[in-house]
Amino acid sequence: MRVEYDASADMAYIYLVDKIGQGEAVRQVPAEDNTAILGYDSDGRLLGIELFSARRRLHPNLLGAAETVDREPNPPSA
Repeated sequence: MRVEYDASADMAYIYLVDKIGQGEAVRQVPAEDNTAILGYDSDGRLLGIELFSARRRLHPNLLGAAETVDREPNPPSA
């Protein structure tokens, strides 16, 4: 398991497998309470969890150990 955290968006991605290849997550299902999106492969296996409001939902020790990513929004096209 590996966790990535984007502090500017306060979102975390929890990988339940070592790596998710391009196009491998074929189905994304919102959690019932809209706090996360679950990513599944074509065999119905859960690959990862995209978690919104991560600071509020994850233990600080887990966030502190997470790989930090900074996903800049796409610049407007000219």
